[in-house]
Amino acid sequence: MCGAPFHSGAGMRTLRTFQDLFKRYRRPGDLVFAAGFFALSLLLAAAIPWQVTWVGGLGVIEQPAFWPVVAVAAMVTFSSLHLVGALVSERIPGRRKEVFHWLRSVEFALWFMAYVFLVPWIGYLLGSVLFVTALSFRQGYRSARWMGTAALFAATVVVLFKGLLQVRVPAGEIYQYLPPGDLRTFVMTWL
Repeated sequence: MCGAPFHSGAGMRTLRTFQDLFKRYRRPGDLVFAAGFFALSLLLAAAIPWQVTWVGGLGVIEQPAFWPVVAVAAMVTFSSLHLVGALVSERIPGRRKEVFHWLRSVEFALWFMAYVFLVPWIGYLLGSVLFVTALSFRQGYRSARWMGTAALFAATVVVLFKGLLQVRVPAGEIYQYLPPGDLRTFVMTWL
């Protein structure tokens, strides 16, 4: 039966054997990903003694640490199998290009971290408008129409979140320079 044809259904690709069903399709950066994920799982396993609590008098399954330990043990097990599979598989050219493609996404995490760092200083409204317009500019939307649309979108989000939904966002330090009174109170509360 192992060599018998296997048909996957109407409209889908037909598999010739059950081995085709379990064939592994690798990407060029598979070895880098497997090694990185295995290193992360080992780091989590090493941190287990400091991150979980074992309570005396409880059964193993009732322990607060039981499921985190199971999850990390599964990560170590499966990431090691993935790493072994990546090591014994044939090499596919293009690893560097694939890894650099992954690293490009880090830029947007840095954009977000800069936004989170700046909001307590320059305020939610100004920070959001600057962030959204700068990110729109970075993505290639550089005309005055797109910059205006981005600024309007950011201002709308601020009004919706802070004004209407009453999401608690700390007022920016820059608001301290506004003249005391109703305007300052309004801006610190609603914008």
